[in-house]
Amino acid sequence: MAMRETLRYIAGYIFGSAIFLFLIPFGLYKLSGYDKLWTDLELLQSGAVRYILSICCFLPGAFFMIWSNIFLFKAGKGGPAEGMGVSVSPRTQRLVTTGPYRYCRNPMVLGALLIYLSIVIFLNSLTALGALMIFSLSGITYLKLSEEKRLEKDFGDEFLEYRRKVPMLFPGIRFNK
Repeated sequence: MAMRETLRYIAGYIFGSAIFLFLIPFGLYKLSGYDKLWTDLELLQSGAVRYILSICCFLPGAFFMIWSNIFLFKAGKGGPAEGMGVSVSPRTQRLVTTGPYRYCRNPMVLGALLIYLSIVIFLNSLTALGALMIFSLSGITYLKLSEEKRLEKDFGDEFLEYRRKVPMLFPGIRFNK
């Protein structure tokens, strides 16, 4: 791999990490400040329950994010190839259907959403929960319309069979196609 390409991938990962690990959590934090403007309701009354639920979402979320990234590089010989049409890593050379990918087709996204949910629970914010729901639906739509089309193009029938057997995002929960 040429030095220029390596630098582009490093920059892509730094940019992606900045968005997904800092900017989105910071946005959820800032949105939580608007709760008092429109409601006195809270997600959970008990602080102890909030903290426990938050940890119960965060730990598996972090585990899935780390495991799926490492596994994709080792088994697929690549990474999450692009975001919004910009290549951030070498494309996987083979379809990965084992490890975390045997539970759902998008374990990195599942991990990120669990981490974001843990932040929302910790912040006890209905506004941040609403924003997370909108963000999640937008992300799922993007996955369906962009990433899954690319995987179908790259891996053909192998991906179609995998898609038929493995849920998109939530292990054990299948929606129609």
